[in-house]
Amino acid sequence: MTLAVGEPDLAVRGLAKRYGAFAAVDDLSFTVDRGSFFSILGPSGCGKTTLLRMVAGFIAPDGGSIAIGGKDMAGVGPNRRPVNMVFQHLALFPMMSVAENVAYGLDQRGVERGERARRVGAMLERVGLAGAQAKRIDQLSGGQKQRVAIARSLVLEPTLLLLDEPLGALDLKLREHMKIELKQLQAAFGTTFVYITHDQSEALVLSDRVAVMNRGRFEQLGAPQALYYEPQSAFVAGFVGANNRIAGRALRIEGDVVEVEAAGGLRLHARRSSALAPGAACEAFVRPEVASVARSAAELPAGQPQHAARVQSLLFDGANSAVLLRLDQGGAEFRIALPQTGALADLRPGEAVVFAFDPLRAWCFGAAAEGR
Repeated sequence: MTLAVGEPDLAVRGLAKRYGAFAAVDDLSFTVDRGSFFSILGPSGCGKTTLLRMVAGFIAPDGGSIAIGGKDMAGVGPNRRPVNMVFQHLALFPMMSVAENVAYGLDQRGVERGERARRVGAMLERVGLAGAQAKRIDQLSGGQKQRVAIARSLVLEPTLLLLDEPLGALDLKLREHMKIELKQLQAAFGTTFVYITHDQSEALVLSDRVAVMNRGRFEQLGAPQALYYEPQSAFVAGFVGANNRIAGRALRIEGDVVEVEAAGGLRLHARRSSALAPGAACEAFVRPEVASVARSAAELPAGQPQHAARVQSLLFDGANSAVLLRLDQGGAEFRIALPQTGALADLRPGEAVVFAFDPLRAWCFGAAAEGR
């Protein structure tokens, strides 16, 4: 099918799915551009798998519409939709060879043997498994199995490739490696990927656009950078990336900056991200990397409000190491990214320090903004 220029590969309008009083998917509308990598990020139970299965045709929606490749999917069964799906546990056939696994869908469609062999060989070469046609599935590494599952789907030339947490069963190092491979495969094939995950790192690294899902709805949809640096709700701020989360009330508001009073009289400043009135309950979010810590106030950036604290512990994680502080005022914990070199390399638990951050790089939301 030839799509009009600019027409999305996936268009969802007013999609809904309910189980009794529970709305698994609640009036969702969005589009996915042709040739893009689109991720749906959210916690368990937020509705992302239900949404993906409705797109695949495995679950019938209670309302709304799904169009794939410009065609309405109402009444179109899963076997007739121009989609393929890669599951977390891959669902490869252990009794078949690599080539037979990849050829399975082509065989089901009645593709002639010679053409089937040609397409399987070309696909395995493109995913880096040219010499593995005769191998059994149990002879492959975890990463190779992932590539077989993707090759089996892509050889059918789907409009959409749906991926249901496909890296969830892998160990950390292989998962990091496969993130890069998936991104490169998607770019090489140009197929539209729709990917669901609860892992924020996967979504941010892989995607052109990410939808953060919560309670059946999208809290925010946009580029990974926008979700990270400009969250539009308390849920997104708390779910995407590491954050220090401080509950309190809005003491005063000056322009875009809110002064927040937290437990124990602690006062800090953050950028206002929703309508707030003085005295309203609110939550401030400060990322560890936007704050600076030092042994003396003179070493901190001028003009930023400063806070006294003591080092509680040092959290070594290579380039992502951090220092965990306990504030003198209020006793709250506060995490700050720790440089690997320089004057702070020898910090010790119990030391007195000061820290500061630019209020415009922190965020403040009304306390009720996260829930519905």
